[in-house]
Amino acid sequence: MSAPAPSPPAIVDAEPLPRQEEVLTEEALAFVAALHRRFTPRRDELLARRAERRAEIARTSTLDFLPETAAIRADDSWRVAPSPAALEDRRVEITGPTDRKMTVNALNSGARVWLADFEDASAPTWENVILGQLNLIDAYTRRIDFTDPVSGKSYALKDAGELATVVMRPRGWHLNERHLQVDGEEVPGALVDFGLYFFHNARRLLDLGKGPYFYLPKTESHLESRLWNDVFVFAQDHLGIPQGTIRATVLIETITAAYEMEEILYELRDHASGLNAGRWDYLFSIVKNFRDGGTRFVLPDRNAVTMTAPFMRAYTELLVRTCHKRGAHAIGGMAAFIPSRRDAEVNQVAFEKVRADKDREANDGFDGSWVAHPDLVPIALESFDRVLGERPNQKDRLREDVHVEAADLIAVDSLDAKPTYAGLVNAVQVGIRYIEAWLRGLGAVAIFNLMEDAATAEISRSQIWQWINAGVEFENGLKATPELAREVAADELANIRAELGEEAFAAGHWQQAHDLLLEVALDEDYADFLTLPAYRLLRG
Repeated sequence: MSAPAPSPPAIVDAEPLPRQEEVLTEEALAFVAALHRRFTPRRDELLARRAERRAEIARTSTLDFLPETAAIRADDSWRVAPSPAALEDRRVEITGPTDRKMTVNALNSGARVWLADFEDASAPTWENVILGQLNLIDAYTRRIDFTDPVSGKSYALKDAGELATVVMRPRGWHLNERHLQVDGEEVPGALVDFGLYFFHNARRLLDLGKGPYFYLPKTESHLESRLWNDVFVFAQDHLGIPQGTIRATVLIETITAAYEMEEILYELRDHASGLNAGRWDYLFSIVKNFRDGGTRFVLPDRNAVTMTAPFMRAYTELLVRTCHKRGAHAIGGMAAFIPSRRDAEVNQVAFEKVRADKDREANDGFDGSWVAHPDLVPIALESFDRVLGERPNQKDRLREDVHVEAADLIAVDSLDAKPTYAGLVNAVQVGIRYIEAWLRGLGAVAIFNLMEDAATAEISRSQIWQWINAGVEFENGLKATPELAREVAADELANIRAELGEEAFAAGHWQQAHDLLLEVALDEDYADFLTLPAYRLLRG
């Protein structure tokens, strides 16, 4: 007897969306199902391995470069594949979710690259997941012109030669998509996002002279990069796309990945494009992994940890050296400032900070950097234009002067700054305000003139947890305790209620956001990701 045909994927507990049939075709869903059946078991093993490694860090309070991969690091002969023309110049990249307005504005922004984000800048409602895919399809077929029903403003794409190149970021390995099940199991969100995008757009992008390019988030080891590489090989074979068409840039935003940068590039070498230095998730990862390592791992206020901190500088300089040694792009961090339409003085101060940050990155050897708002594109361009001139990048600058020891990457106690009471208040404020917006389906949120996403919420709740568990005493004599955190959170909730008024407050998810922040900040069992319990509360 022949084996029974595999059951088709099931869409679960999701309201039908306009034009969803253009994304959720039978063939596209079959492709996602094939990815799930082949690769989810390995994903599950790698998530278990994360827990084992975290337990080892808890035992030793240290990390080192891997002895078992020393030969890869010592072999100077290998390089990543040459960069495709569309990714040769990445001097400024803009980031943001894939809603319709952002899609047009990002493509038109003047940035060389748009990070089309299904991850930290997008709350994973079914609408955001599916309509985000549809918006990208519409952009590539130039069907995305529209008029905002509220403002009446019209949005249309510029000529093709003026548009940013899209690099799409799927969700991390840890998040499932509850609305799509195969054989009764939820499919990893990473495979849903990657699979639908690749299936619908790989050939279309090749016809446009570009290709399917990806940012890979939350990577914790080279073995996770090996899994992605195998996904790429399978996907290209399955759809008859030439091997090596896919290009991936890996975010080095976990402390464990910082010790495996060369190995990560090696695993992806036929598909690798570069590495990126991500600030907030990186700090979150340090807290998460070294949370029981004692006072020497206690971070000060998040805004006091700049990229010039010695352990952050070690990380970024090692990233540039590693990338250029292997022929890959080194992409710098985010300028998250959101310009004010009312306060020119605030803008002036912030623009100068952005300019100094981008000047530092360009002078350190980075090939490009991120911004969160179109108004910051010219500032970042100026910094990189000054260093690059007509050259597309500076991969020839090998930074052989950089020598980073394993201990340098976790020398958190090299900072003089200490946690402050104002830092606690800010962490609570950002945490509540961001989580409330996320529960309404918004992943990128302007809070106090900064673009916040899930990574900033993670560092906020992690710092509250760390300071309480380390018994931090603030400059005003108050000690970080669960009671103090609850008091600050209650004050913030009252302030928000007064700020919004009763009707608007009641229409939001403020109490839910307050309760969830305290849950993940105060629970003895530290949640690996804020978005895991938050996803259970997300509607849609």
